[in-house]
Amino acid sequence: MSRPAAGDAKTVRRAADALAEKSRGGSRLRRLLPFLGPAFIASIAYVDPGNFATNISGGAQYGYLLLWVILASNLIAMLIQTLSAKLGIASGRNLAEHCRENFARPVVLGMWILAEVVAMATDLAEFLGAALGFYILLGVPLFVAGLLTAVATFAILSLERFGFRPLEAVISIFVGVIAVSYLVETILSRPPLGQVLFHMVVPQLNGPDSVLLAVGILGATVMPHAIYLHSSLTQSRVVTRDPRKLHRLLRFEIADVTIAMGVAGLVNMAMLIMAAATFFTQGLTSIGSLVDAHRTLEPLLGKAASFVFGLSLLASGLSSSTVGTMAGQVIMQGFIRRRIPGWVRRLATMVPSLVVIAVGLDPTRTLVISQVVLSFGLPFAIIPLVVFTRRRDIMGVLVNRPFTTVLAWAAAALIVFLNVYLLYQTFAGG
Repeated sequence: MSRPAAGDAKTVRRAADALAEKSRGGSRLRRLLPFLGPAFIASIAYVDPGNFATNISGGAQYGYLLLWVILASNLIAMLIQTLSAKLGIASGRNLAEHCRENFARPVVLGMWILAEVVAMATDLAEFLGAALGFYILLGVPLFVAGLLTAVATFAILSLERFGFRPLEAVISIFVGVIAVSYLVETILSRPPLGQVLFHMVVPQLNGPDSVLLAVGILGATVMPHAIYLHSSLTQSRVVTRDPRKLHRLLRFEIADVTIAMGVAGLVNMAMLIMAAATFFTQGLTSIGSLVDAHRTLEPLLGKAASFVFGLSLLASGLSSSTVGTMAGQVIMQGFIRRRIPGWVRRLATMVPSLVVIAVGLDPTRTLVISQVVLSFGLPFAIIPLVVFTRRRDIMGVLVNRPFTTVLAWAAAALIVFLNVYLLYQTFAGG
């Protein structure tokens, strides 16, 4: 095993001091800082280009109607990501490794294949989003933008050689760029606060297309590959077996999840609110692509808003594509004990995206469908996660409380219900 980078070692030492309460004299934020990072890497999956596609489509077509879906999805994401982080902390193994050790080999192979399909759908969305970002900002042909995306993601992935802290810092900066961009967009669009608050808490749907978008939003928010990844990010970052320190470590990780997922949730809401306030209220309900959204924003909100939109899409695509490659590595290593170089996986997964671009398929529609594929993969990640985190022989003192398990099962049931309902609406015609 390679020596940890100096920055990583320093972070681990500070975390150990905080767990041992040696740094009690410092501020609460100073004690929390060494633990921030894993959830921010996972959270980039919640503001990836697939979210842009589903949220902007939802806002343009249905106004503020689907805001409650984003709020519910984000609350579910917080719960699921906390369980994933807790599994890695308590057991020292990630979710894919537990599946390999506890299920029959045919089941494991089936889960691995499904997880890889989901990872490919994820990478398709992220790669296309980054390519669209380059296309919007630079005006280069879309295929050239795809090649630029490949080069940029290779460069970001190379940061892994210097430890986990530099990569976490870059991803966190990207999250900040996206958040600030949509803060600007929301301020410029001036949405009606009353309608926003009403639709955040009152569940409503309006026909089969709204169900498709609701499931797409759910798939884009609670992403299967992020569940596998988060348990890997925490499994060996800060290791302790002392029960008191484990509980303290979990509290720090919950803070990490709450901050990171809270920011991601606000960004998702801002995407839909901007689309509703800008497009839906102007009768532009047929905004069918991210490029259309970019072009239409300029006359409505000004050139600055159009540029900010392209910048946020590029930041989202590049960072989430990097995280998707990391998740693919975790999935392969965990399920079948195989690992390939990151650049090989990056090359393999970007081929479908370049094909989509080359044959002229609608990138935005492809993004939305890819998010629905993600939603169908969710139960196969969430159900094993709940099963493992409720077992005391795996979790020890961090085993789920009964109420936590009930909430997790309710989240899994909701996801399965939405998927079945989508199938019914699609094949029964209504």
